[in-house]
Amino acid sequence: MSRPARFDRGHTDDLLTYLAASPSPYHAVANAAERLEKAGFRQVEETDAWDGTTGGKYVLRGGALIAWFVPEGAEPHTPFRIVGAHTDSPNLRVKPLPDTGAAGWRQVAVELYGGTLLNTWLDRDLGLAGRITLRDGRDVLVNIDRPLLRVPQLAIHLDRGANDGLKLDRQKHMQPIWGLGDDVQEGDLIAFVAEEAGVDAADVVGWDLMPHPVEAPAYLGRDRELVAGPRMDNLLSVHAGAAALAAAAATGNLPHIPVLAAFDHEENGSQSDTGADGPLLGSVLERSVYARGGSPEDRARALAGTVCLSSDTGHAVHPNYPERHDPTHHPRANGGPILKVNVNMRYATDGSGRAVFAEACEKAGVPFQNFVSNNAMPCGTTIGPITAARHGIKTVDIGVAILSMHSARELCGADDPFLLANALTAFLEN
Repeated sequence: MSRPARFDRGHTDDLLTYLAASPSPYHAVANAAERLEKAGFRQVEETDAWDGTTGGKYVLRGGALIAWFVPEGAEPHTPFRIVGAHTDSPNLRVKPLPDTGAAGWRQVAVELYGGTLLNTWLDRDLGLAGRITLRDGRDVLVNIDRPLLRVPQLAIHLDRGANDGLKLDRQKHMQPIWGLGDDVQEGDLIAFVAEEAGVDAADVVGWDLMPHPVEAPAYLGRDRELVAGPRMDNLLSVHAGAAALAAAAATGNLPHIPVLAAFDHEENGSQSDTGADGPLLGSVLERSVYARGGSPEDRARALAGTVCLSSDTGHAVHPNYPERHDPTHHPRANGGPILKVNVNMRYATDGSGRAVFAEACEKAGVPFQNFVSNNAMPCGTTIGPITAARHGIKTVDIGVAILSMHSARELCGADDPFLLANALTAFLEN
């Protein structure tokens, strides 16, 4: 029996606001936490003792967030329903010694993070965001959201073959400019960032900074049926997951414990203390069981009944390259969320997992689509198989079909974000 939709185009409006306000994983989790706080959730510190009280709680660690809601009457062995996502996106990251330059230009030394589509970063106005760490151990969020940096492309007069195949050297050609001058001084960039953040540059001892396009997310198309914006992979899912968790918590009486797990570092393998291949999720679930008076046996029972929807973006069929897609599976924009399948377990979905997702979509009144890769091309992966293998829980890979994945600016259907949020809500409420 389907239920009235919780979310509509207003959800997509809010997604655009969220994308613009979240230029780094640290901003993404802070903004998601703010939304959960408004829904009655409260932050708990990992270094504190946890209690078994009911209600919504969340943990922040770097660019990761784990949030959960304990309903009235939850037993120690009550299973979890988890929405998994990731907060990071392929981009440029500032190096430890960032001040560099050549030929009278001041530049910023950057590394390439994840599978960045390099050419999409050329000739864009870029801001700078992330966090700086002070001597007293505090992290301070920074968002210089105005044109500051630019990676200039070589003029076609100096590269006549550029339109026949652009070749970018990852070390030489991707360093952005941010001013003029022959006298490059070590510490200039961080002094500038510290001033923007309102702190003393002498107190800054560490930083995790990244350029970001300052062009705002926007509706696109004759009928505004599309959305263009940065970091949809995978803040679209983080935003939908936070909305779904808040909606599920509002119902109160749930047969399980709904969870949002938003990890960092998916784009480079998830192997970190904030990644899906780290201990964070397992630690939070275990401590939640023990805080409610549970035992290792209760933990094992809870995980045995747990299901995770790993929500990440997938590929819509590209109209200019249809041969790159499977000939019988054609995910379309605004066709609803996609169920991602790969028999070699690049995605964790199996037949029983499909049934779980199909039931959630049916209850939400949401259509869904099937995605598989072309057999002649390698299949991507996400946190789904990692979550399944690390914690031994049933996991289903889903998401939203987009174009321009890993570009500095991606594209999706304007209806798909709220269709995903409705499906996730039905899954968490069950």
